[in-house]
Amino acid sequence: MAITETDGRVQTTPRASLGRTVRAYVQLTKPRVLELLLVTTIPVMFLAEEGLPDLWLILATVLGGAMSAGSAASFNMYLDRDIDAQMKRTKNRPLVTGEVSPRGALTFSWTLAILSTVWLLVTTNWVAASLSAAAIFFYVVIYTMLLKRRTEQNIVWGGIAGCFPVVIGWSAVTGSLSWTPLILFLLVFLWTPPHYWPLSMKYKGDYEEADVPMLGATRDGVQVGLQVILYAWATIASSLLLIPVAPMGLVYTASALVLGGWFIFESHVLYARAVRGEKVQPMRVFHASITYLTLLFVAIAIDPLLPF
Repeated sequence: MAITETDGRVQTTPRASLGRTVRAYVQLTKPRVLELLLVTTIPVMFLAEEGLPDLWLILATVLGGAMSAGSAASFNMYLDRDIDAQMKRTKNRPLVTGEVSPRGALTFSWTLAILSTVWLLVTTNWVAASLSAAAIFFYVVIYTMLLKRRTEQNIVWGGIAGCFPVVIGWSAVTGSLSWTPLILFLLVFLWTPPHYWPLSMKYKGDYEEADVPMLGATRDGVQVGLQVILYAWATIASSLLLIPVAPMGLVYTASALVLGGWFIFESHVLYARAVRGEKVQPMRVFHASITYLTLLFVAIAIDPLLPF
């Protein structure tokens, strides 16, 4: 308990527990987003190694990548704390509730950024460390500071930051880049808009209230649905490019076709409902996109382990 004196009266207020404080700082790293970023890192390491990579290298890369992504997310919450307070979806974030101070969040963000870069430099190589630093810069400066509040195409170009884990994972193993990780980079780049725009449709009112021009808030359902379809088709096309380039085997090929077909189907359903004026279910596409990417990258990890 903390003791304070106000107008001659002594008052006691509960002091935040250590566990609650730790949970608040963990929340700054956006753990759900962190999980998805790491899902795209490890399988690429299997592909780069053409088998099972060194387990220590996997652990070192995952830890460095987690700190890097956590740093970017924390910077994002620090910079967006004003609009987070206006949106129902984000009103319980620790900087809004006061569980973490702005100064504490900024210190935490810089600490993770520096630690992640140094860690990857020491445990992997300079290429992976440089790409990690570039990812933080892109998400914080290009997306959060320059694009997010200015253009409805914010998530298209800002989503590039989410593409970096694939090239970080590849370079951690090989120390270089090639066409294979660049195709995977393109795949995640094209996947990001049809993944995020349905979410912005769901929380359209929030984005309008905060004056953030997400496409789902600035355009009607038909226009957003059409864009989701176009990007979904482009995503699947890019996934098929990997088959002759890597090259990939039967498991990945079958997964890319089946999962891609399902993702496209859900995208067309969203668009068709909007055209007919029916109630759309954008979260179906949102969740389908997560499942699609997760299972596709699982197939990327399995494929090089098989003898055919």
